[in-house]
Amino acid sequence: MKRRAFISLLGGVAATWPNSVAAQLSVRRALIAMLVSGSSDGYSRHVQAFRRGLQGLGYSEGRDIEIVYRYADGDPARMPALAAELVKLDPSVIVTTSTSAALAAKQATTTVPIISAILTDPIGNHLAVSEARPGGNVTGIEFTLMGLTGKQLELAREVIPQTSTVGLVAHMKSASNPPQRRDAEAAANALGIRLMPADIDLPDQLGPTFQAYARNGVDWVIVLGDALFISERDRIASLAMSLRLPTIFATREHVEAGGLISYGVDLAANHERAAYYVDKVLKGAKAGDLPIEFPTKPALTINLKTAKALGLDMPLFLQQRADEVIE
Repeated sequence: MKRRAFISLLGGVAATWPNSVAAQLSVRRALIAMLVSGSSDGYSRHVQAFRRGLQGLGYSEGRDIEIVYRYADGDPARMPALAAELVKLDPSVIVTTSTSAALAAKQATTTVPIISAILTDPIGNHLAVSEARPGGNVTGIEFTLMGLTGKQLELAREVIPQTSTVGLVAHMKSASNPPQRRDAEAAANALGIRLMPADIDLPDQLGPTFQAYARNGVDWVIVLGDALFISERDRIASLAMSLRLPTIFATREHVEAGGLISYGVDLAANHERAAYYVDKVLKGAKAGDLPIEFPTKPALTINLKTAKALGLDMPLFLQQRADEVIE
């Protein structure tokens, strides 16, 4: 067959292809870059929730979208380099799992839309000019609610009425922890509770910190919400149990690992909701025009098995108020 005739024949065949096939060949799959603050194991539930959200909106990996991941393993210092790596891939959108990750992504690009499943004080952290109209290239869902840590202290008093001293484990290099600590300090002053704050940068500091709390006879330990602590939740639960320290957390993942109580935002729900923002961006919306959302209500989770092991009687009214009781 002559070359000219072959080209004509090929063109005729292409003209008969179904429109859907032709469209798939002509449209580039959207690349979603995900910067995860914690480890692949520690954040697997959150990543799966985000993917589930995309599937619920009709997206299929390999057909409409591709997702690439970078994990910081709880170390904020790694995030700028990981964010720069992701930007070089020319993604359609970047999804982050913490305020620190969102800050690193924004430092790496002012043009690629950034959706953060977890935002703390986005205005104070210069990620948005307002919740209603963020401006710039960052939006997402808030992680904390006003008075959340104060409510955790009230829960401590409801379980152990004589509570007077509480250890507070924070990761102050994380963008989300300073405002949480300020909230805790204000609430403790109002309740007449003495706080013993400890700033943790490395996992190996957790052991000495919990041992010091046990020596000083604290009534409770509150662990602030942070990727480092979620990644180390098994270690924290083991330390607390061995030293017989009651614990309160911001996320249920800790209670699932053996912690006593969590009161805070459902992180999986936040990540699933982040898919809604990605869908809007892929359809042409600007991140800066999409309002930042707030969680509807915090969830209370109680581990009765842990309470029994610690010799604590969990009040029935608290069990009845809980969103989830692990037995």
